[in-house]
Amino acid sequence: MSNFLSTNKERRRALLTVVVGLALVGTALGLTQPVTASQKSLPGARTASDDSTCLGCHSKPGLTKELANGEVMLLTIDAEHFSETVHSSEGLSCTNCHLDISGFPHLPFAASSLREASILLYPVCQKCHIEQYNQTLDSIHQKQLAGGNYNAAICTDCHNPHIQKRITDPTTGQLLPDARLQIPQTCARCHSGIYNAYKSSVHGDALKNYENQEVPTCISCHGVHNIQDPRTDAFRTNSPLLCAGCHTNPEIMDKYNISTNVLNTYVSDFHGTTITLFEETNSDQPSNKPVCYDCHGVHDIKRADDPDYGIAMKENLLIKCQVCHPGADANFPTAWMSHYIPSATKYPLVYYINLFYKFFIPLVLGGMGGYVLIDFIHRMVVRLKGADRK
Repeated sequence: MSNFLSTNKERRRALLTVVVGLALVGTALGLTQPVTASQKSLPGARTASDDSTCLGCHSKPGLTKELANGEVMLLTIDAEHFSETVHSSEGLSCTNCHLDISGFPHLPFAASSLREASILLYPVCQKCHIEQYNQTLDSIHQKQLAGGNYNAAICTDCHNPHIQKRITDPTTGQLLPDARLQIPQTCARCHSGIYNAYKSSVHGDALKNYENQEVPTCISCHGVHNIQDPRTDAFRTNSPLLCAGCHTNPEIMDKYNISTNVLNTYVSDFHGTTITLFEETNSDQPSNKPVCYDCHGVHDIKRADDPDYGIAMKENLLIKCQVCHPGADANFPTAWMSHYIPSATKYPLVYYINLFYKFFIPLVLGGMGGYVLIDFIHRMVVRLKGADRK
């Protein structure tokens, strides 16, 4: 029995590989073309009125189809929900996506599993969303899919076409507030562990409980359709710039009394200087110097003054330091000025030493320059007087 199940599993995997391969080949050869706004109204195109024919059957509750592997596909479409979708509002009907269906009974459906059905159907999204579809081809999801991970996200895993409402403003193209609030939950369908860490973070808490539209969501750091592998050395090396996108913006940070000097103070110390060199020369090479999330956390970032986890607390900061400096003692963190700019009240010794050198160095260099200039003038005068005597 175990050999039989193993053989069937291998057969299904081989078939799914063929399905994915055909989908990718079709995309590469351009077998499908994007539908433009003008094409939607051509005489040969379907209109929203055609939905009533399809929904005559597909709005019935409990309409299902058993697939070859025993899984059951739900074929019921909620007509009311579909009427509220962005596709319906754009005048698209069922047959704009289900191109192979022109009558009843329908042609046999080739998919033998629910996942295979999704992989067979999702490439049709490129007909209207060619730009976004092409971006996904360079994403970690698509690379995982092409490598045999058939659970990697595809278009319809994030956007259910039968219930997908509008997510961007049609005039500005900007993400709508309600859509932005739903981003973490969308990613959580696959990344539930990461979502649980995020929702308790300072960012996730502000988004969930206060509907703060300025805090970062998943796509703020990872991108939307062209999501890259965050486990690479290049992503890690360049990650300070991701954080800086918000944390150097005074329009955002001033509202929360957060310093915008975090990037400048980071790149000016030993850690940041080294990472900057890697970023400019060998961004794809590993570095053992810390970046922002090594100290602050990745998805579980807490407030700096959080008594349990915040690194503004000396004992919490020491724990972070000891990850790279296992011999660090209790006084070790005091050698770091955090992200503060030295002032007369904060790190006054460093401030006054810097102030001294701001005057001392120009004075020394200026004095040396003046001395050279005076000596030059003196020599020229002596030379001219000697010439006159001759």
